Amino acid sequence: MAIDKKFIDHLIKVTSEAALASSYQIGKKDKIAADKAAVDSMRSNLNNFDIQGRIVIGEGELDEAPMLYIGEKLGTNKGPDLDIAVDPLEGTNFVANNLPGALSVIAIAEKNNLFKAPETYMEKISTNTNEKNLVDLDFSVKKNIFNLSEHLNKKPENLTACILDRPRHSEIIKELKKLKVKIKLITDGDVSGALLVTEEKYNVDIFLGIGGGPEGVLAATALDTFNCSFQGRFLFQTEQEKIRAKNMGINNLSKKYELNEIVSGDSIFCATGITSGDLVSGIKFDGNEFISETLVTHKSSGLKKVIKLKQKI
Repeated sequence: MAIDKKFIDHLIKVTSEAALASSYQIGKKDKIAADKAAVDSMRSNLNNFDIQGRIVIGEGELDEAPMLYIGEKLGTNKGPDLDIAVDPLEGTNFVANNLPGALSVIAIAEKNNLFKAPETYMEKISTNTNEKNLVDLDFSVKKNIFNLSEHLNKKPENLTACILDRPRHSEIIKELKKLKVKIKLITDGDVSGALLVTEEKYNVDIFLGIGGGPEGVLAATALDTFNCSFQGRFLFQTEQEKIRAKNMGINNLSKKYELNEIVSGDSIFCATGITSGDLVSGIKFDGNEFISETLVTHKSSGLKKVIKLKQKI
């Protein structure tokens, strides 16, 4: 079953208006207010849609997120049954401090086709090729780089790896330096980081490291339409996280997930820029109108492009 293309316009409206709402908080040093503005806007718009929607990736569990919590039902209860994954504001620090790369992100798939990822860390790897056994979470950094180097017919020193700038990645970064790989460090926003492998213009060959599990599912949805590879493995730090994962139906806590186990069937993904970054430009104002840029993918139609819109405020 394909998801009706009409939902593309609906979802662009959802993310662009959430991005607009959050944009009023740019540089105001208040990441909670920035996030709340995006959440309020997104939830309000989703509730007006003729869908039977359910949040599978959201702001957290009901006890920690009063809105867009995991399991929350959204829509008019008419229309298709859909799984919804949201990150109303990816890069709260980017908005609070007027830094590049903040996004408002949503993905939808048919019911039970999006992985319900717990709020925990995930080890991830993605590249712009889905050839089997080329890059793998179980391989060493060196093996992944050499395999990719050979496949792309590039020397390791001509490859670029994108990774979050975190102390936990010091060993990976040390190894990449030893291999003379170019390194693109990002401070936050690992949905957009993973998506930099999708197009040659971003000049990123591999994304790797440990980031958020929910962000991994969102990125995988877009990567699926681009025919890129993605693998993820959850890293549980506390007993409480393990119990929560088991309650969500995850029995093998050390399982390595392939892309088709994270998202299956048809899907739509939208990411609208709030502050300008590598993927899309941020919100701009022109009198009583605003201009937005949204990266959109739709699996069944093969749509994958940036859509620029001018809308009334």
